[in-house]
Amino acid sequence: MPWTAGQRLQGGKYVIEKVLGQGGFGITYKALHVELNQTVVIKTPNEYLSHDPEYEKYIERFIQEGRILARLSKDPHPHIVRVIDLFREGATHYLVMDFVEGENLFEAVKHRGALKEGKILPCIRQIGKALIVVHQAGLVHRDAHPGNIMLRSNGKAVLIDFGIAKELLPKTLSSTGNAGNHGFAPYEQITRGSREPTVDVYCLAATLYYALTGQKPTTSLTRKLDNVFLTPPKSIITGISDHLNKAILKGMALEAKDRPQSMQAWLAMLEAPKAMPPPPVEPVHKKEVVRPKAKPNSEAIPGKPATKSPSIIPWGWLVGVLLIYLLIGYLLPANNSVAWAVAWAWAVAVAVAWAVTWAWAVAWAVAVAWAVAWAWAVAVAGAWAVAWAGEGLQKSFSKVHTFLILASTSSLGLGLGWLGHRIFNPGS
Repeated sequence: MPWTAGQRLQGGKYVIEKVLGQGGFGITYKALHVELNQTVVIKTPNEYLSHDPEYEKYIERFIQEGRILARLSKDPHPHIVRVIDLFREGATHYLVMDFVEGENLFEAVKHRGALKEGKILPCIRQIGKALIVVHQAGLVHRDAHPGNIMLRSNGKAVLIDFGIAKELLPKTLSSTGNAGNHGFAPYEQITRGSREPTVDVYCLAATLYYALTGQKPTTSLTRKLDNVFLTPPKSIITGISDHLNKAILKGMALEAKDRPQSMQAWLAMLEAPKAMPPPPVEPVHKKEVVRPKAKPNSEAIPGKPATKSPSIIPWGWLVGVLLIYLLIGYLLPANNSVAWAVAWAWAVAVAVAWAVTWAWAVAWAVAVAWAVAWAWAVAVAGAWAVAWAGEGLQKSFSKVHTFLILASTSSLGLGLGWLGHRIFNPGS
């Protein structure tokens, strides 16, 4: 029969305060460690199990796993309850663990209803990481349902009440003991006592199902025997994320081979898929047009006049042209219409020749023709002046503009020369 409040164990080292829970396979007590003045939890199997023919085998495993948990407790994990003692009182073995303040997940959902993802996911991840440590030690918890997950006031979750006592449960009671938690156990555990990590994967996935929906999932036995499908959690709470809905259904797959084969693999499914960043947009650069340098003596492309450099007018040479034509106009007889006609024609011809050919050779030929009729000195000076002025203008102006400038300068010089002659020689 269960111990009553005030009873002492281990020569008064522990004092029983009350029963915390009782199932088909064991009893859990709240007790006081007198010397440390510390509240602890003591777990022991029911006495009637001692009549089972395999009881001694169960006790051996109970002691072995208790020692493994005690060894894990030497380097305490923040999310695994610490085992502090394992002893025998009479014919019964006892496992002593820390008492964890807070409420279990069953109580949290009962008081507040279905929990938000942001509230429960950190706790599930913490318990999952704790189970990884347990699995690496060669153990399987087998009972990670909401009643064995304590939520501290600081938001941390602690895994308690390892399922060691379930090893003491006779096979005749394995399908009926603590039936209220069967919604969190896979059928291979209920029927065959499986000790594979996939058992804990199923149990923790079912716990997340319960926390997010506020409803216990359909038991694995009902699904297996009656061919009933598990209601997706998203069908109950539509706001559940798609990736969590998928992770829960995958973790609660009826056949163990269809579940993630490790706790690490299942925890990875809880992570939200990372959004793919949009492809980088390449900046639009204006293509730099590289113009080939003009080759010497290369022909210009028809219809595409060469681009001129900024206008630089050769004022010195133009003044020279003006003065030469002014002299010609002054020296020509005012009444010699033939000579004037030739002078005007010479001025225009030189301007046209230079503008069209961009070379002073043609202009020079015209100048030579004029020199035959007039004086070589004046003709040569005029040709040189026009040639150099035209070469300077060619660097900055088109052919038409060059012609107009040269013709205008020549005509202006002739006109001013004629006017000077009339002023200073009125009678000629």
